[in-house]
Amino acid sequence: MPHLFEPLTIRGITLRNRIGVSPMCMYSYTDGFSNDWQIVHLGARAVGGAGLVIAEASAVEARGRITPFDIGIWSDAHIDPLSKVSSIIKKNGAVAGIQIAHAGRKASSNQPWVSNKPILPDKPLGWQGVAPSPIAYNEEYSVPHELSTDEILGVQNDFRTGAQRALAAGFEWLEIHAAHGYLLHSFYSPISNKRTDAYGGSFENRIRFLIETVRTVRPIWPDHLPLTVRISGTDWIEGGWTVEESIELARKLKTEGVDLIDCSSGGGVFNAKIPVGPGYQVPISDAVRNGADILTAAVGLITAPAQADEIIRNNRADMVLLGREMLRNPYWSQHAAQVLKQPAYIPQQYLRAY
Repeated sequence: MPHLFEPLTIRGITLRNRIGVSPMCMYSYTDGFSNDWQIVHLGARAVGGAGLVIAEASAVEARGRITPFDIGIWSDAHIDPLSKVSSIIKKNGAVAGIQIAHAGRKASSNQPWVSNKPILPDKPLGWQGVAPSPIAYNEEYSVPHELSTDEILGVQNDFRTGAQRALAAGFEWLEIHAAHGYLLHSFYSPISNKRTDAYGGSFENRIRFLIETVRTVRPIWPDHLPLTVRISGTDWIEGGWTVEESIELARKLKTEGVDLIDCSSGGGVFNAKIPVGPGYQVPISDAVRNGADILTAAVGLITAPAQADEIIRNNRADMVLLGREMLRNPYWSQHAAQVLKQPAYIPQQYLRAY
């Protein structure tokens, strides 16, 4: 029976345990360039013993940032600073992952500690978002530009070149962000996609953008490295995307060479009633894992070692990704190992404290 501290091998990569640091936006960069903050922030979690550390949503084009202060991967100039991030993670025994993303109609937002309102296109630092249909995320956002077919192909190429830069920067685990109301999710959700062409309407059409993006990325991402996709397993609203559709999507993604589905939820509907609570998204991971026969990661208010271990032992996910809990305690993995009486990664510089 697998458990939280059993290694996990996917393709040619082995995680030292089933604990990952979820990609969490820090909104702390200029012109998309990584900096000392990202090195220290993610390096500390690798030192803390996580098996996988995923760098936050990295925009594949400048207008794909959530805020003007996001990390970017749309330029070759971004490669060298990011390589310093992957290096510090790997030097401390964790696998270095990165999430590539496009914010779509939720772009041009503000740093959350500054304001919860978007920056409108006519304001300094603001720009117009893009989407499958000209439907604003909510009444405070501007109406996004509806992407043409040629523009869709252009964004897919941006994901491909973003993946190439991630590889050049030394990352060994790639996640395509297709959740939380951002561009790829907004295409497969019937709430935000009202197109009548080949990218809208039926289930097959709405998932086309994501499927084609994976087909664009997988050939240039080496066979020995894992490719994963984060999805929103449900929109949490009647008439929206469902868990049953997520299972079918996962089956198709598996045939395209995707190795693991990172099971999140929501983010596409401003007023959705989400039943937030401990492990509230674990049933989505369970359903996708066992319904599509694909590896999954569970995420969302997983905080206690026994809770995380139970998820793995009962085959509800193959690994857990921690977000806010890792912000509070970069050494959560070491603490969990003590609680669960399992060996832990402890840097030799810290051994005297144990």
